[in-house]
This record gives sequence, structure tokens and C-alpha cells, in this order.
Amino acid sequence: MNGGETCLNMMDITFLAGASSGETLTDRLFGLDMQLIADTCITALNVFVLFVLLSFLLFNPVRKLMKQRQEKIREELEAADEDKKEAVRYKAEYEDKLRNVDQAADQILREAGSRAKEREAAILAQAKEEAEEIRERTKRELVLMEEAMKDKMHREMISVAAAMAGQVIASALKEEQDRLIEETMKEMSESTWKQ
Repeated sequence: MNGGETCLNMMDITFLAGASSGETLTDRLFGLDMQLIADTCITALNVFVLFVLLSFLLFNPVRKLMKQRQEKIREELEAADEDKKEAVRYKAEYEDKLRNVDQAADQILREAGSRAKEREAAILAQAKEEAEEIRERTKRELVLMEEAMKDKMHREMISVAAAMAGQVIASALKEEQDRLIEETMKEMSESTWKQ
């Protein structure tokens, strides 16, 4: 006999016991007696107490853990959404910068060109000033050299004139001396002969 047949036999026994005691089939609906109802109530109470204990010991911590997990997932999703929005914004900025890179390069080149022109103008102005200073200094040096040359030529002319004058004087003196000597010799010879 298996468990299903045993259960049927017990129901038959209970039914027969109820029938023999004078109860009719309609008096007891399912064959429930007080003991069965009390056992059912105790079992229900035990299940309820077990459910309450398991709620406090297992279900509430699991619910709390699930709630924390849901909160963490929600925060991560929000952070992911924020990151996605920021990535879209950065992408838009990057694309905008890529579009404006030619304009920025042209602007940089224009600024560099203007700075180069300013620098060129400053260098040219400085070079002109230095060239003018060199020209003025050269003019002053040329004037000084010219004056020095004139002075030197003047001294040389004086020296040449003095030398020429000395030669003329020496020549004139020599002629005068020669004439005087000749006259003296003539006088001496005439006076020597006359004596």
C-alpha cells in the first residue's frame, strides 16, 4: 500500500466512524473534527510565526540588500546618463573646434604676421637710426681727418717753404759770399800788386 491509499482508508474509517455515531454525511462537510481544526490553526500559527521570524532574519535583510542594489544601479545609471550627456557635449565642442580650426589657424597666422611686421618695422627703424648714427660719426671723422690733413699739408708746406727759403738764402748767401770773396781777392790782389 502506498501513502495515497492509506489516506483514503483513513478517510473511509473517519467516515464510517462518523456514520456509526449517528452523524449524517451532511453534518460534517469534509470530515473535519475539532482536532483537525486545532492542528490546522496551530500549523497556521507556526507558519505565521515562522514567516515573521524569517522576515526579520532573512527577508528584511534581503529586501534591504535589494533596495541598496537598486539604489546603486539607479545611481550608476544616472551617472552613466550624466557621463553620456557630458560626452555628447564634449563631442559637440570637439566637432565645433575642428570646424573652427581653420579659422583659428588663419587668426594665428594673421596675428603672427602682424607681430612680424611690427617687429620688422621696429628692426628697420632701429637699423635706420644706427645707420644715421654711423653716417654722422663718419662725417665727423671725415671732417676731423680733412682738418688733420689740411694741418699736416700746411705744416709740410711751411716746412717746404722754409727749406726752399733756406736754399734760396743759402744760394743767395753763397753768391754774395762768392762775390765778396772775389771782390776781396781783387782788392787784395790789387793792393798786393800795388805795394
